[in-house]
Amino acid sequence: MELLYLSRADVERVDLPMSVILAALEEMFREKGEGRTEMPPKPGIHPRPDAFLHAMPAFLPRSGAAGMKWVAGFPENQARGLPYISGLLILNDPETGLPLAVMDCTWITAMRTGAATAVAARHLARPESKSVGILACGVQGRSNLLALDEVFALERVRAFDVRREVAERFAEEMGAVLDLDVSVVDSPRAAVEGLDLVVTSGPILKHPQPAIAAGWLAPGAFASAVDFDSYFQGAALREMDRIVTDDLPQMEHYRSVGYFRETPKADSELAEIVCGKKPGRRSASERTLAINLGIALDDMATAIHVYRRARERGIGTVLPL
Repeated sequence: MELLYLSRADVERVDLPMSVILAALEEMFREKGEGRTEMPPKPGIHPRPDAFLHAMPAFLPRSGAAGMKWVAGFPENQARGLPYISGLLILNDPETGLPLAVMDCTWITAMRTGAATAVAARHLARPESKSVGILACGVQGRSNLLALDEVFALERVRAFDVRREVAERFAEEMGAVLDLDVSVVDSPRAAVEGLDLVVTSGPILKHPQPAIAAGWLAPGAFASAVDFDSYFQGAALREMDRIVTDDLPQMEHYRSVGYFRETPKADSELAEIVCGKKPGRRSASERTLAINLGIALDDMATAIHVYRRARERGIGTVLPL
């Protein structure tokens, strides 16, 4: 009758490797594709324009992970020096229903999102991909690059941010961490054209002013729109040969409330591809796009490893129920 509390610092101190998160998400998407997971639609409230508070429950029987994430995304926080994404995650014992842990979800959300991009890229990008464009160089820009570097033999990165100083800091820090050539560019176009992999990771906006035009993404390139369609113009989206998402019903829900106005319907779920029910990349020349919306299964697949590793290492605070 006790639970483990993990602060944000505790979760980060657990130091769960990206390679473990990638493997956990690959397994999770395979299980989802085979229909062996449970994840109801996520309800939410929206106290501010473009802000959200979402409840995200999920159950992975094979991993023994059951719980819910209560997560907030408030774009205006960045101007206040506060994180865009914040929240808590609760893990429960699937045998008894009793809570096992309450933990900060900020680090988990960042890392699992990057890992989901890399899982999609493993199946939809050319395996010889070596170059990456990162548009928006915040937390998600970092985690997505970390994850892609686990899957591909990267050689160069171009970084763009509306605030050049943010891109410069990103280039310096990530270049050192990954021993990569990371250069800052002055336009979105320069972070897209001629590159094998492209990630857009700005705030999710209901009425965006997208910058990426048709013809910029090279034939054969893969893109991950972490920020929905906030960076891609309708014409650029319509020239994609393949659009894949992590949850089709969730994407259609967002479409029904005003998002994805110019985005064609996705033709597959990532889980269908991972489990082999649908093909991945079909030719060297097709343009592929992953629009991963962020699903609770990602969080539970990651959080159960954080919890178990924290227990092994004696990290966190044990609280009575």
